Amino acid sequence: MGFSSSILLIALCSLSLLPLLCHTFKNSSRNEEHASIPPRGWNSYDSFCWTVSEEEFLQNAEVVAEKLHKYGYEYVVVDYLWYRKKVPGAYVDSYGYDVIDEWGRMIPDPVRWPSSRNGKGFAEVAKKVHDMGLKFGIHVMRGISTQAFQANTPVLDVTKGSAYVESGRIWRAQDIGLKERACAWMTHGFMSVKTDTGAGKAFLKSLYHQYTEWGVDFVKHDCVFGDDLDINEITYVSEVLKELNRPILYSLSPGTSVTPEMAKEVSGLVNMYRITGDDWDTWGDVSAHFDVSRDFSTADMIGASGLLGKSWPDLDMLPLGKLTDPGSNEGPHRTCRLNLDEQRTQITLWAMAKSPFMFGGDVRSLDDSTFSIITNPIVLEINSFSSNNMEFPFILGANIRTHRSKKSSFFSALYHGNLEEPKMDILGLTSCKASVSSSWVVEEVDQELERVCWKQNTRSGYEEPFCLYKRSSLLASDEEITQQEVQGKIHLSVSDSLDFCLSASPKRRLTSREFQRGSFYPCKLDANQMWEFNHNGTLISSYSGLCAVVKSVTAKARNAGGVRSWIATGRKGEIYIAFFNLNEQKMVISAKVSDIVWALPRRKLHGACKYKEVWSGAKSGIAAEVISALVERHGCALFVLHCD
Repeated sequence: MGFSSSILLIALCSLSLLPLLCHTFKNSSRNEEHASIPPRGWNSYDSFCWTVSEEEFLQNAEVVAEKLHKYGYEYVVVDYLWYRKKVPGAYVDSYGYDVIDEWGRMIPDPVRWPSSRNGKGFAEVAKKVHDMGLKFGIHVMRGISTQAFQANTPVLDVTKGSAYVESGRIWRAQDIGLKERACAWMTHGFMSVKTDTGAGKAFLKSLYHQYTEWGVDFVKHDCVFGDDLDINEITYVSEVLKELNRPILYSLSPGTSVTPEMAKEVSGLVNMYRITGDDWDTWGDVSAHFDVSRDFSTADMIGASGLLGKSWPDLDMLPLGKLTDPGSNEGPHRTCRLNLDEQRTQITLWAMAKSPFMFGGDVRSLDDSTFSIITNPIVLEINSFSSNNMEFPFILGANIRTHRSKKSSFFSALYHGNLEEPKMDILGLTSCKASVSSSWVVEEVDQELERVCWKQNTRSGYEEPFCLYKRSSLLASDEEITQQEVQGKIHLSVSDSLDFCLSASPKRRLTSREFQRGSFYPCKLDANQMWEFNHNGTLISSYSGLCAVVKSVTAKARNAGGVRSWIATGRKGEIYIAFFNLNEQKMVISAKVSDIVWALPRRKLHGACKYKEVWSGAKSGIAAEVISALVERHGCALFVLHCD
């Protein structure tokens, strides 16, 4: 259809003519595959936390449109708490400072977002973003706000444009809110809703119809995944998004404790989902992503089927350039703490793992170095169009002092580290459908004490199994919980004497550099400390509905020592291979050219490979047997190979 024909059709549709053709034209964009490549854009969180204003947001959007849009950065996203008044006493988990409408829905703070006055919401901001050629996104929280719950606002029925009525009465916030399912890291802010009721569904539907009216193109849904998994809300929101006449990309956050098994439950319902906690500008955060990205690649989750298209495991935003601090009430005031090598390592891993690129720095202060990293053409090509992306284990790392240059000194090595490294048990959560979760048994210690033990052989059979002690009684808390609600539930303690019980979800937001053997807090009658043991061997969290599992890992792996490598193929037959040095000293990292066949089973290499290293700008070379690089501490080398 030509441009002039499109204009004519739009005009006819505006006059309600040609209804069938107009419906087809209106929904033609729905036939386009959502997130056919990893989404790319800018998000306000890393540079403004929750305090960004309309003026600051639009200023950043203008720079994205001018400098980054040509490189595929198309979304600009307002992160959380755009509805919170920026006044003394307001912070991330404060109560009573939010702006809601008569139906209990969040609306922009009119002081920070002046164009939202008179019920306009984000409509004018979205229009300005669209006029720049960009797409507009917002961050939203789970369920309903505590403020709406306390105000007991009526639920909107969007099909009637009035209050939701069922069984002869108007339904309100307190009829659908689940106080015991408050967001674990924002307990005063939001709670889940009863998605098994018509009123609960009506409330969620009213939210996304409102976002559609505003012109939203991207929704980042928080506190429904990872430790706070709410599969019912995710499923229903996904159904609503399918019905809307406006395509909206659906993203989940955060991803603390996410496993591939858990992700498989949601990947078909969304377009991207976090698989880590919050990533900030520390080396510990960067290095913590290597194991999890490897696991999701191995599970074939990269580019799997998603909501009306594809879905992508998300390693979180890129905290480069000018930033703020987590939980801060202050905007961008410092520069990224990662050095140049660490920044290149981060974006190279993100590219090879095909994570969405959501830049987090203040683009108004975008420096040349950061710009060159996030717009590197080969990095962007790998992120968008490479395939067969996986960790490549056949590498050898040698300290520069012991490295010898003779070819005979290189060997193909599967890097596993020292076999004598100590093991440790890590508690995690996964879907109860996973067969691995049915490995708990109850043992009697004495007549008055029992313990729940993990019996899967994660370590040597000569070692003691991992066990938690069943509490004989529950301690009271401030919240009212009926006896029926706790019937059959147990508390689990790390010992038979301490009053510290296992919690299913942290009280605060974890960053990816932190991991725990489990979260233990003073015992209370909180839902996130209640567990139910089933005869099939599963240990279910009453809070999240997930099952506890134990994984044995090497202690050194948690410190992300060693050398790593990723490999992928390009759409023109090229091979990409990245070497990563996670050590504290320079390393020579090498791989035999013939071992590349291991990662590319359908290809045969008969001769040498021409190569070019991306970050050093070094001239092209030829590798007949070995490809090798001296890699700085925390740095990487990225090669493009053309092989016979």
